[in-house]
Amino acid sequence: MTPKKTAWQIGALLVLTAIIIVIVRQQKTIPFQHNTGFIFGTIYNITYQSDNDLQTEIEGELKKVDESLSTFNKTSTISKINQGKDVKVDDMFAEVFSLGENIAKETDGAFDMTVAPMVNTWGFGFKTGKEPSKAVVDSLRNIVGYQKIKMEKKHIIKQNPNTMLDCSAIAKGFGSDVVAKFLRQKGIKNFMIEIGGEIVTYGLNEKRVPWKIGVTKPVDDSLNNQQEIQTILNVTNKAMATSGNYRKFYYKNGKKYAHTIDPKTGYPVQHNILSSTVFADNCATADAYATAFMVTGLDGAKKILAKHPELMAYFIYANQNGKNAVWYSPKLRKKIVN
Repeated sequence: MTPKKTAWQIGALLVLTAIIIVIVRQQKTIPFQHNTGFIFGTIYNITYQSDNDLQTEIEGELKKVDESLSTFNKTSTISKINQGKDVKVDDMFAEVFSLGENIAKETDGAFDMTVAPMVNTWGFGFKTGKEPSKAVVDSLRNIVGYQKIKMEKKHIIKQNPNTMLDCSAIAKGFGSDVVAKFLRQKGIKNFMIEIGGEIVTYGLNEKRVPWKIGVTKPVDDSLNNQQEIQTILNVTNKAMATSGNYRKFYYKNGKKYAHTIDPKTGYPVQHNILSSTVFADNCATADAYATAFMVTGLDGAKKILAKHPELMAYFIYANQNGKNAVWYSPKLRKKIVN
């Protein structure tokens, strides 16, 4: 190697080093913004490194999701479909419907966007003072089932006009994904998005280390006043969603009823999983699978996970002695902080 070539390489290395130093210094001086608000009937918390406060624009993105997928918004795309109107669905709805349909197939119907009538009928605390009769449950089974609805050329086709759609088990995760996409388009490298417990992380936090996310310990707390942490995970460039029967339940005649309804049987599940946390490349996927695993139970969840190595899960469940136990994907072991 000639001295001239060596000098050129050293010079190029010095220039590259100087550029990296400048970028690192800029990253350290750019402040982190903290936005909090209310959307989809829940609270959101978004932290991101940017010179500009983008909350107004972020809420604009979330409003688009609300106008597409919110059943509480009577003029949304999904509400119009549930009202029996023939509408050409928007791109967001089409994306979520296709993803939900695929996960329904992968979980043999444990995740099902048509389950809403069953959930509404059971309610929390048996609004009518008694549990639904077998006849009522059987009638609902006639209109519930992901196979009973499909999308053709961006139009929703129902076998039964009484079949309804509810994306509540995937919409918050999708909303987190939409905000993440928006922030990336703005060139933002470090952020954490949390909408009702559905989370997307990217890059590093304010301390220049990976984001740390806590998994809540299952306790009998139907009002969700207690937030004791079961474990803390180092998670970055991943999405995370949690579903848990311990947050929404009620007792009737000495029996504990979960908020999770099995779409096939029409009855609340009585499985041993208390908390289902799923990690995926996008939050909508994590959200849907976390719900599905509450229906399948631990053994069923393990079988599905074996077919999907791109997913990781952390389950808190009740063992044979009624005590809380933990099972998690082997790939998560190195991410556990405590």
